[in-house]
Amino acid sequence: MTVAAAVLTAGTALLGCERGTSVGGGPLPPSPAKPGCPTVLARAAAAVQQAEKTNPATTGPTSGPRATTGKTVVYVAQTMTNPGVAGAANGVAEAARTIGWDLRVIDGRGTPAGIQAAFGQAITLRPSGIVIGGFDPDLTSQQVAQATAERIPLVGWHAVGSPGPSRHPALFTNITTRVEDVARTSAEWIIAHSHGHAGVVLFTDASIPFARTKSELIRKELASCSGVKLLAEDNIPISDSSSRTPQEVSALLSRFRDAWTHSAAINDVYFADAAPALRAARKKGAAAPFNIGAGDGDPSAFQRVNSRQFQAATVPEPFAQQGWQILDEFNRAFSGRPASGYVAPVHIATAANSAGATTWDPPGYRAAYRKIWGR
Repeated sequence: MTVAAAVLTAGTALLGCERGTSVGGGPLPPSPAKPGCPTVLARAAAAVQQAEKTNPATTGPTSGPRATTGKTVVYVAQTMTNPGVAGAANGVAEAARTIGWDLRVIDGRGTPAGIQAAFGQAITLRPSGIVIGGFDPDLTSQQVAQATAERIPLVGWHAVGSPGPSRHPALFTNITTRVEDVARTSAEWIIAHSHGHAGVVLFTDASIPFARTKSELIRKELASCSGVKLLAEDNIPISDSSSRTPQEVSALLSRFRDAWTHSAAINDVYFADAAPALRAARKKGAAAPFNIGAGDGDPSAFQRVNSRQFQAATVPEPFAQQGWQILDEFNRAFSGRPASGYVAPVHIATAANSAGATTWDPPGYRAAYRKIWGR
């Protein structure tokens, strides 16, 4: 892009930040006389405009091996009650039907013992490959070592913190969005939506290293705008969210009142649990605090976003697309080829761009994979 084009893009994006318009997620707060960080705001507005596009520039790898035949894959799920785990599994199932492989899904039911038993069962089936679906491989270190010894390729879905191959634990590749991209984009949305003037509450779970890293990155990006103030970072374990979040939100409302204009959370679930307290305080669902979920994008999050009920935006994972990528990565492993290196670009879903959908399912990737596989 030329310098002139870049300036034009940023300028066009900033036009969307004027009074009465929207950077996704519903009506904006009144525009201040001057933005708190004009340079950062211009960059954030341009980035948000790009992330809100519903037709991403890339749909997946553009080349790869033709489909191998006669393969069996086992998807070991952390728990199929987790919408993300189930969404990725459904994508794997759809892709398996397309490529012509057999698939078995084994539910670990969300407990360490259950996940270990499910993984052990998967190995006894002697499959061509095993998916680590949404749990820490260290939890099943013995089974991982056994699968590696038996030369069964392992592909992770949200198994470790970064996308791509992993040596420890031994994964052919791990499929997830980049936490750096998700965190930065969530903070940029707040900067753009607030015109560079916001009072922010950040909800996190410091007991999870991945979540702690994400919240640290959000905090760092918010700090790049002098007009954005982090009012509080509220540490609530996700497992305790339903019991603790309503009381915490009530306390925050009493403490900060109208100074609290925006929120970010490392998982959408916090806003499901915050809604009753916000409603009890007579807050309007489409008004401040404007909330963005930095990750996941499960159907309930989309429902809140689409109905403008206490969540303005989410940064969702493309669960089905990632399921298809899992099968493509296995096909590369079976063909003696390296991992694709593909990482889905970050996306922001709002009521303005989701068209009533309950998941982020970008166009084009199914046709791209069929072309690669010859299917």
